[in-house]
Amino acid sequence: MKQYTANLLVDGIVQGVGFRPTIYRLAKVMKLNGYVRNMGNIVEIVVQGTYDDIKLFIDQIQEHKPIRSEINNIHVDIHEQTTPKYNDFTIVNSSNEISGTAVIPPDMSICDECLDEILDTNNQHYYYPFTACTNCGPRFTIIDEVPYDRKNTTMKKFPLCKHCNQEYTNPLDRRYHAEATCCPDCGPEVYLYKDGKIPTRDPIRQTSQLIDEGNIIAIKGIGGTHLVCKTSTDDAIEKLRERLGRKTQPFACMTPDIQTASLFVTYTQQEKEVLQSVAKPIVVLNKSPEYNLSPQLSPNLHNQGVMLPYTGLHHLLFKYTLEPAYVMTSANMPGNPMLIDNKEITTKLEDIADYYLLHDRKILNRCDDSVIRFRNNKPSFIRRSRGYVPKPFDFTKINTTKNILALGPELDVTFSILKEGKCYPSQHIGNTSKYKTLEFMKDAIKHLLKLTRTDKIDYIVADMHPEFNTTKLAKELSKKYNTELIQVQHHHAHAASLMSEHQLDEMVAITADGVGYGEDGNIWGGEVLYLNNTGEYKNHGGLTLQPMPGGDLSTKYPIRMAMGILYNIMDTEELRNLMKTDYSDYFKYGEKEVDITLKQLENNFNTAQTSSMGRVLDSISVLLGISKNRGYEGECSMKLESVAREGFDLLKIEPVYEIKNNKTLINTSKLLYEVVTLMKSGVGIDEIACAAQRTLAEALSKIAINTAKAYNTKIIGVTGGVFYNEYISKVVKETLTNEGYTYIQHKQTCPGDGSVSMGQCAIAGWKTQE
Repeated sequence: MKQYTANLLVDGIVQGVGFRPTIYRLAKVMKLNGYVRNMGNIVEIVVQGTYDDIKLFIDQIQEHKPIRSEINNIHVDIHEQTTPKYNDFTIVNSSNEISGTAVIPPDMSICDECLDEILDTNNQHYYYPFTACTNCGPRFTIIDEVPYDRKNTTMKKFPLCKHCNQEYTNPLDRRYHAEATCCPDCGPEVYLYKDGKIPTRDPIRQTSQLIDEGNIIAIKGIGGTHLVCKTSTDDAIEKLRERLGRKTQPFACMTPDIQTASLFVTYTQQEKEVLQSVAKPIVVLNKSPEYNLSPQLSPNLHNQGVMLPYTGLHHLLFKYTLEPAYVMTSANMPGNPMLIDNKEITTKLEDIADYYLLHDRKILNRCDDSVIRFRNNKPSFIRRSRGYVPKPFDFTKINTTKNILALGPELDVTFSILKEGKCYPSQHIGNTSKYKTLEFMKDAIKHLLKLTRTDKIDYIVADMHPEFNTTKLAKELSKKYNTELIQVQHHHAHAASLMSEHQLDEMVAITADGVGYGEDGNIWGGEVLYLNNTGEYKNHGGLTLQPMPGGDLSTKYPIRMAMGILYNIMDTEELRNLMKTDYSDYFKYGEKEVDITLKQLENNFNTAQTSSMGRVLDSISVLLGISKNRGYEGECSMKLESVAREGFDLLKIEPVYEIKNNKTLINTSKLLYEVVTLMKSGVGIDEIACAAQRTLAEALSKIAINTAKAYNTKIIGVTGGVFYNEYISKVVKETLTNEGYTYIQHKQTCPGDGSVSMGQCAIAGWKTQE
């Protein structure tokens, strides 16, 4: 019978997940000879046998691949072999001959088998928090370069003991080439610290006791450090808020298991599945009627961010406590990146943490927790980071020949690299107006370029805003790489990220958020756009431009924004009296600031123009007395959403439209005036909040439908930070689908700024197609 040789190149998440030992075992069972090895970012398989056996082997790869692996494609070359070349099947050492286009898998939560070993008194890994195997543990956060071998990770500092080496070198063991494998005899050490190491036989147990006593602990984990305290009483959380200067910002919490979570939140089956998934993200869930955690955890909100333990250390912490949950918030000063170095942790958190639970494994790539919220019963990311990065998106329909680096906007930034038809969004970077965060971004860019083996960059992409640090950095990099700089309008990029995720050629998009630099020099944030795969777009209207007295001051004190919007419809003295009578304490400087703000509006001094829906929602929130000022990004709008949930959704506020420069615009001055009028007449603020949100959602939907008719398209999508709002998303979907249109929203990407860089890559890719 004729013998054949098959050369297979497997592309996808196929390294660091037990793929090679699986192939080894499969080939052995099928009595095929050859070898398997890593080649850069691709796995190469060579097998010899009959044609039918080889075809069956290829089919079995898909069926029996490790549960945490993903195969994008298998390139197959089969040719007749006259002389057998191999007499066995082996796993051979890695090669660097091929770069490929896939990267290593993201960090993965501890698997059940490793967790069982940690709790088994007779096991080598008993109570050892760094226990890992090919099915779990750190990946992206410890890798320095590809291929993903131990010598290329921060685990190279920890030589394997005899026991671990036996597991590591046995192809039939689940720890075969598990690069993060270790045990108490050869792995990292965890220790409790305060002005030096604290002598203790069980640092994790003592940490739990310290937390239960009301202390704040900085705990170093896989991709960064958390600040941790108890949640059953107010005192520890209030102390943490005071030390951080975060008076109202909601904190995420970690709870030991899904049963305990059900004591204070509700969840659907889909939410439960995401909560328990390999990535173990934070999932924003509705509070239950029996919510029994401190109200200081997420004040005046109807929902709570929750995650389950994803490391051995987390599981062990909960073994010693009766607390239903611990606060787990990123350890960083506002706007700066999460701390990862032991010395920095102990010095920079000196006035915040009471104790530190540290370890001596280096974190190479910091990676914040991912955050997911469901809308219309579908998940989407608020933050796509740990557990998902650096998994790429398929851009083969967009561009396969150009290498593109896109740097995103300014807040909630990621950057993205497009190479060989795959787009790699980075981990969450943060606020790049801060020097430390910008430096973190520069280091992360260098590292992801190295991991993806991107030596040449063809285009650099940036936001249109001239003052963003990312725009300035893009200009520097374009000179460094001697390549063209492409600047992309912010909301066009938002919409392009959604369109590329769904692999569409054209669509109409409702883009609504807080701020984005418009091509007319104004601040956009409530537009209806048409875009297609040429990289072009057109603005067809949305919310009318409104004065923003004091510029950014109106975002911190939204009553100024509300005053600017009402200025265009109310008599000056009527507006002055309203502000001084009902809202004087909403202004930083009281009544005198009302007069100053009116002067600014009258003289158009330091008064930007904005169509931002985020600013309109903030204004409604303060006019209804739900918020006074903004303590964190999105606070006023989030609290408005929570209050609106209590309304009966029966009140109607009719939108008013106007046509300017061939664009249909929604008159938000009349909307806010109606809000004030209804409140003065005694209508409940929950009813008004609900009605105002519905009016904006339906009005934008109507403009989008008319735009879609003009282009003869049936697909309308929603994007921008406003569409984290579950109710607004629901109303838009209902309005569009009732008219026969296909509604799409972000699923694997972020409605907010976290996916802007991906959209920038898509636009540049479309523009530069060959």
